[in-house]
Amino acid sequence: MNVVLWIVQGILALGFIYSGWLKAFQYEVAKASWTWVSDVPKDLVFFIGLVELLGVIGLILPQATKILPVLTPIAAAGLAAIVLFGAVFHIIRGEYGEIVVNIIFLALALFVAISRLKWMQ
Repeated sequence: MNVVLWIVQGILALGFIYSGWLKAFQYEVAKASWTWVSDVPKDLVFFIGLVELLGVIGLILPQATKILPVLTPIAAAGLAAIVLFGAVFHIIRGEYGEIVVNIIFLALALFVAISRLKWMQ
């Protein structure tokens, strides 16, 4: 199960590094990639990207270093919350095609959060 969790954490990390980097440091690319970026304040897009990148650090480092590994499921839950808020945002805007990715990442993040908590017991 530990190997499966690391694979899922790796998938999540790659996805959030990509989207977080675009939002935080490649605003024009993010704007061209996602229509919603133009309708949201630039500072909010930057903040979301930064939080996603910090979430990736919390998703990987505590578990990998065994320093405060309880932070890994907390980071996964935080990333799940970001994705859930994103899904709600897309539903409100009628962007139903965007929700598929949100649902997949929500399920993966919740899987990591719940499984890592159980794994610790």
